[in-house]
Amino acid sequence: MEVEKTLSKLHTFERKVLPNIKDGISLFELAEKSMLKEIEATRAIQWLYNKKAVEIKEEVKELISLDENGLLYAKKGLPERRFLQAAINNSKISDIKKAAELGDDEINICIGALKKKAAINIDKKDELIITLTENGKKLLNKEFLEETFLKKKFPLETKSLSPEEKFSFDNLISRKKILKKDVKKIKNICLTAFGRDLSKKSNTKKEYIDRLTPKMLKDGSWKNKEFRAYDVTINVPKINRGKRHFVSQSIESAKRIWLDMGFKEMTGDMIQTSFWNFDALFTAQDHPVRDLQDTFYIQKPKKGTLPEKDVVDKVKRTHEYGWTTNSKGWKYNWNEEESKKIVLRTHTTCLSAQTLFNLKKEDVPGKFFALGKCFRNETLDWSHLFEFNQTEGIVVDENANFRHLLGYLKAFFKKMGYEKARFRPAYFPYTEFSIEIDVLHPVHNTWFELGGAGIFRPEVVKPILGIDIPVLAWGPGFDRMILEFYKINDIRELYKNDLKQLREIKDWTR
Repeated sequence: MEVEKTLSKLHTFERKVLPNIKDGISLFELAEKSMLKEIEATRAIQWLYNKKAVEIKEEVKELISLDENGLLYAKKGLPERRFLQAAINNSKISDIKKAAELGDDEINICIGALKKKAAINIDKKDELIITLTENGKKLLNKEFLEETFLKKKFPLETKSLSPEEKFSFDNLISRKKILKKDVKKIKNICLTAFGRDLSKKSNTKKEYIDRLTPKMLKDGSWKNKEFRAYDVTINVPKINRGKRHFVSQSIESAKRIWLDMGFKEMTGDMIQTSFWNFDALFTAQDHPVRDLQDTFYIQKPKKGTLPEKDVVDKVKRTHEYGWTTNSKGWKYNWNEEESKKIVLRTHTTCLSAQTLFNLKKEDVPGKFFALGKCFRNETLDWSHLFEFNQTEGIVVDENANFRHLLGYLKAFFKKMGYEKARFRPAYFPYTEFSIEIDVLHPVHNTWFELGGAGIFRPEVVKPILGIDIPVLAWGPGFDRMILEFYKINDIRELYKNDLKQLREIKDWTR
């Protein structure tokens, strides 16, 4: 019953190969006997394997086949044969070369090969003179071992060569593009007990129609025909759907979290002047973070333009002596040219500074976020990238306080999958209070650091916003945040663009 049911599902290719499967037959031989292309025979065998009708055994074989010159010599004759035949009527090497249609390389090979066979004598005068020996004359009517070898049916297996064939092979493989040797996996096919029953039944003259055509419907020829059953259980190739990169999925999800919490998105250029990247954030011009080993500086153009003179002057005075912020500043001579240098932004906090500068009175209170790429001259390792994502946020509100800051951060991290977050005192040039953010790893039950947060100092807010008002601020790294969800231990794997990883990795679902 099972045989009959399976028989009705067989494809035309399967019906063609089944009667030709003998134990241990190779795929190449099977295709030849079934008068199918190799790809068609491969499909048929895979389908039969899925039906448990055949077994496939793989064997590694070293195979010899004809290369470019080998195919030519099999038809036209070996160069030494043509040389020998031309030497009957010619003695000068130039005449032999012309008559035998040989190139310079082939002439040298012929002379060496025929000398080994004691077939020619060479006289060196103004030009090489070739004469045939008695053995050479005999060879005119006798096939070389190499010629016999080239008439074989290729590919040949190296371990099946006779001593004479091995001798010919060694002589020819050393010559240019006559033979090539490949290691191949050969699939040998055998019928299972079920396959043998199937094979016997498939020899019947009963025909199955593969498809119903419009013509058959019109002329009624479909009546009384036996149609091949549609097999809904057969394995089909996996189709990989198109989807966004998994990091992009998580970024979009995180943006949605901030938007749902009432924040507006901040955007801006990845290339910034040092003024917005450092000076507006009260980072001293001699701070180590501005050194070449930490920051990527742009060479062309080397400098950019600054905002209106009034705000530049306020930032300058704040750096030098604190201006009206009740601060002593950094006590140095601030250099305007230094602030014009162009950098790849080292954090998205520069967007927070620009947002404060552009705020109007009616925009306060306000909540803003950014999520984008930053660049630092870091040594690349399992936990550091020189290009990474940071999520930035500010809350501008005269009633905002430190507890609100912790509340926003806890809410965001909880939605990102981290139930517990803790905060440690820290120092940053542009915030006071300042904290480091740690979250509890949900699997390893250990704390790991994600970044910093705090309340902007008056030295940041007052010069660029014009008023002294609490501004909550944070900027944790985003890439480390998503490692646990994707079960990735090396941060470099986020961007290795491995096709297998991209196909198999799960979608972001938080």
